[in-house]
Parts: sequence; structure tokens; C-alpha cells
Amino acid sequence: MNTPVYKSVSRAIAVLTGIIGISASSLPVQAEISGNPATNSVEIAQATNSNIVEAAKNSSQFSTLADLIQTAGLANTLAGDGPFTVFAPNNAAFNALPEETINALKMPENRDLLTEILKYHVVPGRVPASALRTGAVDTLNGGLAVRVMPDGVVVNDGSVVTPDIPASNGLIHEVNRVMIPSSVRDRLAARMPVRGLW
Repeated sequence: MNTPVYKSVSRAIAVLTGIIGISASSLPVQAEISGNPATNSVEIAQATNSNIVEAAKNSSQFSTLADLIQTAGLANTLAGDGPFTVFAPNNAAFNALPEETINALKMPENRDLLTEILKYHVVPGRVPASALRTGAVDTLNGGLAVRVMPDGVVVNDGSVVTPDIPASNGLIHEVNRVMIPSSVRDRLAARMPVRGLW
């Protein structure tokens, strides 16, 4: 089984295991089967030499997140030494929100709320999926509820779809939900009272 795709995936797994210090047998299943293996191996290789902000910019599934990081003024922080672990909502997660919500969060007067939401996805330190346990994990803006299931990791009401994407200053876990603290929802709704905001 020495096809070019197989070799590409094998090299990507070897690089990944060397960077985060775990054995290939302990890699989560999602990391091996999520998306197109050839595409993922290229993006993982690019992310390895990039910080978290650069990795988000360079990855097609995180373009909305990268834009919002800039809007919130968090680019310098998340490009810093860290290390950080980011539960990064993909574009589909942001697209699941009403357009009015995204537009409201981009307004200068709501920058504080956008910052709180993004910080809610950032954990200090480098936390690979293999180190996650059922319970609470502290972010830069409160705690997330983590459930480690036989078939993957659930964070609040979202799932980790691609774990352990390496960056030079931490790790990215791709998630399929935007996680918003209830206090932020209430405050944004008060500022922008739109029916069906969520």
C-alpha cells in the first residue's frame, strides 16, 4: 500500500506525532479520516511553521475566524509566544449563526463582546486531544464543559472534528459550533434586540 496518498498521509502523521509527542496509535480517529487526507496533510504542514493566527489565515476552513480575530484586535495576542490551545470554529459553524449576529459582533460598539466570545475558545497552554478529560477546562474567559466520548470529544454543544492541528505557538482543535457564553448572548440581545438572534 505505497500509493502517493498513503505516503503523504504517513509523512503528515509522522510530523504530527513528532511535534506533539504522542504515539501514532494514540492519535484520535478524526485526525486520520476527517476531510481529504491529501489536503489535510498540506494544511497541517503549513500550520506547523505558522503561529495560530497565520494558520487560521492560511486555512480555508478558518477564514471567518481569522477575520474576526483581526476585528477583535486579538491577532497580536494569538500570534505571541503562548502557548495557546484554540477550539477553533470552522466557517460552517459561523454560517450556522444568523447573519444579523455576525454583523452585530463586527460593529465597533460590540467589539468587547466579540473579544469575550473569541477568548472563550482559547485555553492557556498546549493541550492535545489525548490530554483532554471529561470535566471543565479553563479558557481566557471562563470554563468550557468537555466530554470525552468513545467516538470523539464534545465541547459544550459542539464537537471536535479535527484535533491537534499544530502551530508554532500552540494547537488548534477544529470545532463545529461557535460557543457563546450565556452572559454575552444576553448583553448582545439587549444591544441588538433581533428576534431569532441565535
